[in-house]
Amino acid sequence: MDDKPEPGPLSESSELLFSFGVIADIQYADLEDGYNFQGNRRRYYRHSLLHLQGAIEHWNKESSTPCCVLQLGDVIDGYNAQYRASEKALERVMTTFQTLKVPVHHTWGNHEFYNFSRDYLTHSKLNSKFLQDQIAHHPETVPSENYYAYHFVPFPKFRFILLDAYDMSVLGVDQSSPKYQQCLKMLKEHNPNAELNSPQGLSEPQFVQFNGGFSQEQLNWLNEVLTFSDKNQEKVVIAIFPFSPRPTVCAWPGITETPWPSFGLTSVWCVSSPATLMMVATLRIRLVFTTSTW
Repeated sequence: MDDKPEPGPLSESSELLFSFGVIADIQYADLEDGYNFQGNRRRYYRHSLLHLQGAIEHWNKESSTPCCVLQLGDVIDGYNAQYRASEKALERVMTTFQTLKVPVHHTWGNHEFYNFSRDYLTHSKLNSKFLQDQIAHHPETVPSENYYAYHFVPFPKFRFILLDAYDMSVLGVDQSSPKYQQCLKMLKEHNPNAELNSPQGLSEPQFVQFNGGFSQEQLNWLNEVLTFSDKNQEKVVIAIFPFSPRPTVCAWPGITETPWPSFGLTSVWCVSSPATLMMVATLRIRLVFTTSTW
């Protein structure tokens, strides 16, 4: 690969093409404040809904309305399952989202699977696949029903792709299914710890139970979509739940960095959740914007 070009300056006089909102790690629960898994960061379970309401109010009032919002996973907290409050918590968050004036595209994180099965999520309001675009005469770019991923075009020559980061996972899958057994075997081959959520002593710390990965089927589909975008000189934004504080994909099947380094796309951005505090942002795409090619 050639050296990555330096991003160009953003000028106030440059033409604004469109903007989109990003929110991640809402992790709502009707509970008193608590702490994260490590016990070093406070979590405001009830207050997170106020942050969501504030973000929606901001987006609704913007002079240049965002074309859409990407919700990057962990919309409710895993604690809801212990109190049998998962459906009620999800309904509160989704009712709040209904006040937003633009479409919301949802990805699924580990907290979704702490609360619900994959089958439940497929038939829930967190399935926004109905918003996908179809590329005429290119059936290879239609995703399979075996994973939750799709693509859409919010603005000409820009394609957004949502990936299923838990396509290969022991979370949300029936334990009697062949897929569960396959994923458990893969996990134990790389993680000998009795506690499979512990990365203690692992040379590949991504192999923990709360992570997941991509099937070859999904990667092949991604290859087809990126190939199409490359031939048609589209810019691509990939939305993904990375299950890591690092800005990289940390998936099981040997994929520790972004799995699309060989494409000669004009530009590719990866929009991902940092898996820490709630992230809220509005990203504006300007005509003069340049970025590094991955």
